[in-house]
Amino acid sequence: MMYHQQVAPEHLARYTSRRVREPMVIDGNLAKPCWQNAQKSGRFVDMVSGEPAFFDTRMASLWDDANLYLAYWLEEPSVRASQTERDSLVWFDNDVELFLDGEDCYYELEINALNTVYEVFFVYQDALKRGSRFNTPEFDLYRHNVDVLCGFQDGSRYRKHYRGKRWAFMDWDYPGLKTAVHVDGVLNDSSVVDRGWTVEIALPWEGLRTLLPGKTFPPQEGSHIRAAFFRFEALRYHNKTVGESPGWALNEHGVYDSHIPEVFSYLDFAE
Repeated sequence: MMYHQQVAPEHLARYTSRRVREPMVIDGNLAKPCWQNAQKSGRFVDMVSGEPAFFDTRMASLWDDANLYLAYWLEEPSVRASQTERDSLVWFDNDVELFLDGEDCYYELEINALNTVYEVFFVYQDALKRGSRFNTPEFDLYRHNVDVLCGFQDGSRYRKHYRGKRWAFMDWDYPGLKTAVHVDGVLNDSSVVDRGWTVEIALPWEGLRTLLPGKTFPPQEGSHIRAAFFRFEALRYHNKTVGESPGWALNEHGVYDSHIPEVFSYLDFAE
């Protein structure tokens, strides 16, 4: 069965991102009035079963003329992280993830509790051809660090999505991206019971224009994009990953795979 048939449309979450007027400082502290007044999402659910996540996890979004803003609240009694180098294997740690759907492409962002960022820009192979909008130096396969998703060696996804393989531009950086993390506790200290951590993100509209050249940004009242919001818990024992990690999302995906734009949530924009 193809992945995009797994979730009924009525099970896809919708969140309304509202315009903010005051200047935003990206520091990871979500006690600021703008976030306290923002409507938090519902509790994240298991991405396969749809059951509520074991640890409370929620998101919120705001926007202004310059940026799209996102926030995550994560309950966690033992906050830990080890990956420190940008674009390192952040999914080996507990992390939050954001996916933004585009026209024949999509974007992935991962952040751990050390505020280490991993990001990739995916372009479907059937869309990157001579004369297409991706036929530019920015997406030149010979100039960049490029991998393949959904290829033969990617057994969990091979031939399970109707669009097939995607070029993964591993060195693509979202222009002007800002991220920050705040830990309510003591990082990497198992003797302390932590309350959790929060993540704050600012995404300038320029990157959204690359993803969605047919849309207007800053957004118009009533417009929307497709986005997915995730939290993954790495199951580790003596610094080794054991078993499949729990994955939680704003809405279920039906399978343990975050790369399915057809089941991404709806992010609506309002004044």
